[in-house]
Amino acid sequence: MTEETFTAFQGTKRLASGTRRALETDLAPLGPHPEGLLVFSDLTGRETDLNLSGTPAPAPRGRPKMGVKAREITLLPRHWDWLAGQRGGASAALRRIVDDAMNAAPTDDPRAPDRAYRFLSAIAGNLPRFEEAIRALYAGDLRGFADAMDGWPDDLRDHALTLAGAGPQNA
Repeated sequence: MTEETFTAFQGTKRLASGTRRALETDLAPLGPHPEGLLVFSDLTGRETDLNLSGTPAPAPRGRPKMGVKAREITLLPRHWDWLAGQRGGASAALRRIVDDAMNAAPTDDPRAPDRAYRFLSAIAGNLPRFEEAIRALYAGDLRGFADAMDGWPDDLRDHALTLAGAGPQNA
C-alpha cells in the first residue's frame, strides 16, 4: 500500500507534491504559517494542514500501529461458514475477493469528480467560468471541463485535470 500524497499551492502556483512527511520537510523553510499556502490531499481533494514548525509531531502513545485496522462487517451465518472453509481463513479469502474486484474494476475512478470539485471550490471558486467547469466535470465532459478552465493559471488547471482523472496531457 502506498502512502497518501499531497500537493501544496501558494496562491495558484504549485509548490510541491509528495507524502506528508516530504512536504513538511520541503516546505519548513517557508516558516510555520506561510501566507497563501494551501495543501490538498491528492486522494480526496480536501484541504489539509501540515506541521511546518520544524519540530517533529509528538510520537503517538501506546502500541505501534502495524498498518492493519480491524473493521467490522456483517455477514449471514452461511457466508461465515463458507469463508471459514477457504484457504487461509476468512481474512485471507476476503482480501483475495477484494483484490480481484479491485483489479477487475474499470480504471475510471467514481470519486474523481468530487476530488476535483473539492480542490477547485477551495482555490478557484472566484475564477471566470467556474460554474461552467463544474457542470462539465459532473457531466463527464472532460473536454468541456478543460475548455472552461482555459485562461486559468496552468498549475491550477493541470492539477484539477489530474484530480478529475484526465491529466493535463489528455484534455
